[in-house]
Order: sequence, then structure tokens, then C-alpha cells
Amino acid sequence: MMKKKPFVTKEQIEQIAKTYPTPFHIYDELGIRENARKVKQAFAWNPGFREYFAVKATPNPFLIDILREYGCGCDCSSETELMLCQALDVKGEEIMFSSNDTPAEEYALADKLGAIINLDDITHIEFVEKILGKLPETMSCRYNPGGVFQMSNGIMDNPGDAKYGMTTDQIFEAFRVMKQKGVKRFGIHAFLASNTVTNEYYPKLAGELFSLAVRLKEETGADIAFINLSGGVGIPYRPDQEPNDILAIGEGVHQVYDSVLVPAGMGDVAIYTEMGRFMMGPYGGLVTKAVHEKHTYKEYIGVDACAANLMRPAMYGAYHHITVLGKENALCDHKYDVTGSLCENNDKFAIDRMLPEIETGDYLFIHDTGAHGFSMGYNYNGRLRSAELLLRTDGNAELIRRAETPKDYFATFDCFEDFYKKLRFDEE
Repeated sequence: MMKKKPFVTKEQIEQIAKTYPTPFHIYDELGIRENARKVKQAFAWNPGFREYFAVKATPNPFLIDILREYGCGCDCSSETELMLCQALDVKGEEIMFSSNDTPAEEYALADKLGAIINLDDITHIEFVEKILGKLPETMSCRYNPGGVFQMSNGIMDNPGDAKYGMTTDQIFEAFRVMKQKGVKRFGIHAFLASNTVTNEYYPKLAGELFSLAVRLKEETGADIAFINLSGGVGIPYRPDQEPNDILAIGEGVHQVYDSVLVPAGMGDVAIYTEMGRFMMGPYGGLVTKAVHEKHTYKEYIGVDACAANLMRPAMYGAYHHITVLGKENALCDHKYDVTGSLCENNDKFAIDRMLPEIETGDYLFIHDTGAHGFSMGYNYNGRLRSAELLLRTDGNAELIRRAETPKDYFATFDCFEDFYKKLRFDEE
């Protein structure tokens, strides 16, 4: 079994916590950079390659700026994500706007920024044309083949139940209509399975999309400029999982590219990806302190974080590995439920987890929260979102988002002056 090792030590956290109290999310700059460099290397065979980081996974400008040093663009799905890109001076085809059930004003902003618009539904062609006056010269369509997506190691997901994308017949019709309406460069996008921990997923998906691209070009005359493999490349949340090898994945896609697209005269098609979890997940952790013990029908450890800081275990029953800092080599001979303070029984980071004996004041490092961790936070029970910190390559911790305060929680009541002035906030 692979051993998961935190990128911070107990001693480092004790020092950091003197300035920034727990809970907080912390990110590893060195790990992020090494991984981004490897992704770029894996697809260097394709001159037009670009990774569009899924902003939804970790919408922090400090982290996005690191990825941009390695040529990454941004995958956006909302107005505020587009605004974040605008503030970072990300523009033009550095932005992929992949949304669904999209409001008119969001398409308008995407077009203003020059983003590539990736349509989720065939009815949106007319919708976008009405908003913008005409269709952009470059557009993409999201494809959903239906049925189940299966690989050699079994069924991975069920696209037929997903709300995303166009059917096969619809995408052919969409390309014909868009071409007739002036679109000159086309893209294909698909997301068929989530968090796959196998090197087989991207090459398998690529084979389906490359074959589709050849047919689309032959039957509609469309100029296929890029194929977006989207996300789905996962991470090993559990210690017994073998991590993906992005270099092997890139080479697998390369082989399919050479066997399908090149013979069809499409050797100039750019390959795009939209990885959020793979780019950032392992390089973030939630640090929380044990504050209570409870001995009833089970043994409970209460920590100062809760599902408001990390929703995945409560929402999906997802596994996140836990290290008790300073006890990495201790025997895991105590069975605990590790819980937060929400008035919800599913507010648990671990259930019946074998861990070293935990004492009040111990720091727990919850692994793999760098994607879909902080970003999925919420304010139920009036709980406040934590700070985000970046562990720089020199070992120093930098605040990259402050913790929320009660004033933030009540800010949207400021239009009700009589109520708002009755609130009492600590001096800032």
C-alpha cells in the first residue's frame, strides 16, 4: 500500500497556526509547479496543446497565476469565473466557456472577453445568435454519446444519464447549421467519466472523439480546429490506488492521434484538456485541530473544521485520507468517526477510520483537498469559510485568501439599514 505523506510537518503547522488559526486550506507551490510542468511535457508532441484549468475546482487567482506560467488557460462556467479571468487579464482563446443552462448575460460576457464558447445544447445556437447578433467564427460543441462509458476495467460512468452535451445526430446538425451561419473553426468537447484512476481513459476517449471528428469533417465540411478531452483524469484519494501517469496518458493519446487523425489529413488539430482535480487536488490539504472527544456508542473526534470547509465526504461519501501530524509512524489502532460541528449527521470526514490515538490539540491533515475542496464550501449553520494559504517553495506560508468573518456573512443585509446597524462586529 502506498503511504500518503503530507507536504507539511507538524512543526510547520504549529508555526503557521500562530498567525493563521485552524481550520485552513493550504496548497503546495512546489507540487503544483512540478505537476504543471509534467502535464506540459506529456502533450508537447501536439503544438497546439493547451490545458484549460477548470476554475470551478479551485478559483483562487494566486494559484491560477502559477498555472499560467506553464501555458495554462482557464475553463469557466459562470459569470464570476469569467470576471476572475478578466481581472487576471486572461482573455481571448485562453478562456474556454463551457456552461449549461446558460443565462444570456454570461454568453455576452464570454464573447466580450473573446472566449471560445462551448455549446452544451443545440437550441443554444439560436439563443447565442440572438444575444450576439451573429455567431463567433470559432465555436465548440459538447458531445454526449449516451449509453455507458466502458473500458477494459469495467463501466466507468453513464453519460446517458448526464444532463450535458448533444446526441450524435444533434452534433452533426449543429455543425451544419453553425457552418451555414458563418462559423469557420470548430471544436469538439466531451466529458464521459469522472475521477478515473487509470491511464486508459484519455486514450479511449480520444479514440471516440477523433473518429467522430473525422466523420464530422467528411460529412459537414467543418474545419475541426481542436478537440477538447475535458477533465476526468483523477487522483488516488485512497493509499491503495496507483496514481495516473500523465506521461503515459499523453503518449497514449499521441498514438491514437497518429492512427486516426493523421491519416485523415487532420494532423494539425490541437488537443485541449480541462483538468481541475489532476492539476490541483493532491497539492492541497485541509488542516484542522482536534477540539473534542466523545465516547458513546462509537468513538468520536470533533475537529474545528466541518463540511462547510470540505463538502465531499458529506455529499458523496467520498474518502479523504487523514494524517495525524506528528504521529505519521504511530500504530493505527484506534477506530474513530472524525466529525465537524454542523447540525447534520453526515458531517463526518471519516467513519470507522483506523487512526493513531488522537488527543485534543492534535493537528489533522486531510489530504487531496486542492480541488473541489474550498470551492464547494458553504455557510450552513452560519459557519464561515476558512482561509487559504500557499506554502511557497522557500517553505514560507502566504495568505492567499483570508478567512470569512461574521461581517462577510451578514454583508448582503446591508441594504436593510435598521437591521444591519444592530449587528455587532468585532473591531477590525
